[in-house]
Amino acid sequence: MQTIREVMTKDPIVLPPDVSVAEAARRMRDADIGCVLVRDNDRLSGILTDRDIVLRAVAEDLDLEDTKVAQLCTSELMTTKPDDSVEQVIDLMRQRAIRRVPVVENDQPVGIVSLGDLAIRRDQSSVLGQISSAPPRN
Repeated sequence: MQTIREVMTKDPIVLPPDVSVAEAARRMRDADIGCVLVRDNDRLSGILTDRDIVLRAVAEDLDLEDTKVAQLCTSELMTTKPDDSVEQVIDLMRQRAIRRVPVVENDQPVGIVSLGDLAIRRDQSSVLGQISSAPPRN
């Protein structure tokens, strides 16, 4: 049985809640990723995705330099552990209709697993696997 440790993206970008949305977007762009995690003190407190930025900030005409990640991030997190099975996380994603799940070990974020990560590892020849493994287009 495959574990999340085998498919997760390690070392996620973790930002404090008072970082601007613009800075979070620049970090996502520079790392070619679609989300960052938010940690308040020593507690994982949220996830901010590129989609959150578009729907909750850009579409609402918010000032991206003045708006903080804490204002936009999703704070109701579903997390997994590195040794959980891939099947467990697929079920979680399906039930909750989520695309990314932070991976936490000893209360610290150690990775993130996305729908794309799972598609690549499970069936790279599928349409989603092919899209997810394609090089980024700038």
